[in-house]
Amino acid sequence: MVGDLSAALLGTLLVGVLMLILGGVVKGTLGVGLPLVTVPMLSLLVPAQQAMGLLVLPVLLSNMIQSVQGGRFFYAFRRFWPLILAQLVATLAAVYLSQYLTASGLNLAIAITVFSSVALMVFQPRGEISARHQVWAGPVVGALAGGLGGLSSLTGPMLITYLMTLRLKREEFVGSISIIYFLGAVPMYAAMLWWHRFGWSEVGWSCLAMGPVYLGMALGRRLREHLSEQLFRRLLLSFLVLLAVMLIFK
Repeated sequence: MVGDLSAALLGTLLVGVLMLILGGVVKGTLGVGLPLVTVPMLSLLVPAQQAMGLLVLPVLLSNMIQSVQGGRFFYAFRRFWPLILAQLVATLAAVYLSQYLTASGLNLAIAITVFSSVALMVFQPRGEISARHQVWAGPVVGALAGGLGGLSSLTGPMLITYLMTLRLKREEFVGSISIIYFLGAVPMYAAMLWWHRFGWSEVGWSCLAMGPVYLGMALGRRLREHLSEQLFRRLLLSFLVLLAVMLIFK
């Protein structure tokens, strides 16, 4: 009996490590997508709240490093502060309200966010948002991203899609998205801790999660040199749809 339990626990840990490595591979190959891939996968193994908590340090550290490397903090903050502020308010409200969701309701919220993310990646807007419309579009996108993030911890595709429509230079884009991510992730995870979406034990385990994640990122960077990005994106989108369907019926 004890042996069977130990074997089952070891098997679960190994599957979890493989999931973290796979999330790192996606991040290393595409530069984004760590929570988008890893949170739904881990939610098939453990409660969704714990899955989010296990990624606290990998997400914060990777975004902090990218923010520092981008070197555009003051530029990004001056230009996007209405978006950042709207994201903050919506995130806190969504985290608070998510306390009243059941486990199946939270899985459904993650699945809907994944489906929305896939749709945004497939049907990317081709136009450009004018400066006049950015005045209201930025806060709206920030509020939507914050609302989804507060429920599921997944904000990336919506923010990326919006910034792509602004036609920023590469350095401005990378620096801005990293800073918006980081300034959104810090209060999001702090609020989740405050309202007991997960506890300090998950944050502690997230220290260990950094190892598999960064191993996967190293593998992803190597894979990027040999695999067509278009093919990889197609495989990723199909995989995400499968994950979302599995979460709904979990």
